[in-house]
Amino acid sequence: MFGADKGNVAASDSRMNGKKLTIGIVQARFNANITDALAQACKAELLALGVAEKHITHITVPGALEVAVALQAMAEKSQFDALIALGCIIRGETYHFELVANESGAAVTRIGLDYQLPIANAILTTENLEQAVARQEEKGRDAARVAVEMANLLESI
Repeated sequence: MFGADKGNVAASDSRMNGKKLTIGIVQARFNANITDALAQACKAELLALGVAEKHITHITVPGALEVAVALQAMAEKSQFDALIALGCIIRGETYHFELVANESGAAVTRIGLDYQLPIANAILTTENLEQAVARQEEKGRDAARVAVEMANLLESI
């Protein structure tokens, strides 16, 4: 829920140290004004968490349904500690919204489980453009924090 208490971990917590991590980002270009803002906020937060710029790989794909296949290809390389999915699906007048939202979300989750690799899913699913704009920066930062925290958690297990 937007504005919910997420129980953030302090930046000084070792789980939020990205210095040794390599992160991959897959960004859908559809609704580029939103996804570009998501990517910018995400990359800025990764850098703030100590991830070296040279250890961030950022690729783009046409839309949300294509994100999963790119994530899978990155996961198969075994070069990443975590991945991040960025996209924006805005409800339209047809059933297409539900199809894209459900299928992209399920595919991202499946890849993370199949490869035992954390994937922060920041594919926004909103009712309108205003909701997407309101969430773009916060969700980009959240995705970076989730990726770093989960990569460190899995390393410690």
